[in-house]
Amino acid sequence: MITGSAIFSDFYALTMAQGFWKTGMNSRSVFEMFFRQQPFEGGFSLFAGLNTLLEKIIAFTFSQSDIEYLESLKVFETAFLEYLQNFKFSGSIWAMEEGSVIFPNEPLIRVDGGLLECQLIEGMLLNTINFQSLIATKAARVALASGGATVMEFGLRRAQGRDGALSASRAAFIGGAAGTSNSLAGKEYGIPVLGTMAHSWVMAWPSEEEAFMAYAELYPDNTVFLIDTYDTLKSGIINAIKAGKTLAAKGKNFGVRLDSGDIHYLSEEVRRMLDESGLKEAKIIASNDLDESIIKTLTDEKAPVDVWGVGTKMVTGGTVAAFSGVYKLAASSDREGKLGARMKFSDNPEKTTNPGIKQVWRIKDENGKLVADVLALEESEEADLIEKGKSYTFWHPQADYRHFNHTIEGSVEALLKERYRNGKLIEEGPALKDIQKYAQNELLSLDQTYKRFLNPHIYKVSVTEKLRALKLELIKRTSQKNYPGEMHT
Repeated sequence: MITGSAIFSDFYALTMAQGFWKTGMNSRSVFEMFFRQQPFEGGFSLFAGLNTLLEKIIAFTFSQSDIEYLESLKVFETAFLEYLQNFKFSGSIWAMEEGSVIFPNEPLIRVDGGLLECQLIEGMLLNTINFQSLIATKAARVALASGGATVMEFGLRRAQGRDGALSASRAAFIGGAAGTSNSLAGKEYGIPVLGTMAHSWVMAWPSEEEAFMAYAELYPDNTVFLIDTYDTLKSGIINAIKAGKTLAAKGKNFGVRLDSGDIHYLSEEVRRMLDESGLKEAKIIASNDLDESIIKTLTDEKAPVDVWGVGTKMVTGGTVAAFSGVYKLAASSDREGKLGARMKFSDNPEKTTNPGIKQVWRIKDENGKLVADVLALEESEEADLIEKGKSYTFWHPQADYRHFNHTIEGSVEALLKERYRNGKLIEEGPALKDIQKYAQNELLSLDQTYKRFLNPHIYKVSVTEKLRALKLELIKRTSQKNYPGEMHT
């Protein structure tokens, strides 16, 4: 079970919480978490971190030392600190299935509760979902680039701290990594642990051959020789073949690892030498600061690599430092208890939000391939129900003149499902291996045009006519009367 402190939040969440408490503004509010753009200039992302988030919310309390620290800041009133001592999130949470393919501007999570408590969990929620979704997406791209080969994650030593390493191992497994070098992640999450040997093992022995022979004797069922310590072709592979033949004589297989140099050239030469020695079952593992672009290039060039080891650029996100997830108010009640849609306006049109409590409907064609995701109003007089067999006009969420007409002939599914109700977890989440399998099936349902690395096709995320009308009405009211971004529903 995850333990943690509710003080793991942005300071402004605490100061606003005190303001809401003091002014009595803690009526029902609905927040949505969504993201604004695909990382890595890709065509999809993977939703990860949900089970971790729900566990953190269960443990989201203020300890005595937390209260004492807040008291020392001379910002918070004693009565408010007494309130925090007994704080527990009592709201409800809807979310997509962990492992879902996801797209910009659609709600991934909906949080429904008192304004104060919804605000307090913002930082922790974004921290959890943003990081794991980034790494799961990166791992999925690496797995796709490998063309079905095995991918190992071993980024512990380059990850951002202990929690960063654990979260990255979990997310990378969801994205398609077969295992991790992180032993603690293996224990905590049941991820297969994998490893080879370090250069120090080879250098510690009088000769490379002795180092390989000793390792083969110790671990005959799990032997991978690191062959680039001195010279890959003139020394490493030659000694690996000698040690490998002793294993083969016992009916054991083995692998060799390339960790430097021209992976394409070396893998071909190593494969040739292994095959000529009768060791055709031996595997070739490649590492050395790899990412999806390098792996795809080598895969396209038919480099004979069986396993790809990816560390730094998988667990850190590589060229992309962060996932663009945000958390915005979508609806709240006034002092009379009347629920109103809320909308954030911005000088940047892409930062203007979609108002109201919403559901996300995923439409697939008759072959099970994704067609579009549609945002629709829920829990109001203007609620939408998207049904199979009916025809609809769906609108672009920002450009109000762009639309498409569609008759749903395949399946349609509401993606946001209740996970946490009135302060209690509804049911335990699926096992991590089942989340990984779900993610793999999700990717299979996504057309290849969305998964290509160069200029991927942009997936349709649209809004219904009713949601579009609500948004345009709020924009009109604001421009004409300087009216706040609110409408009762």
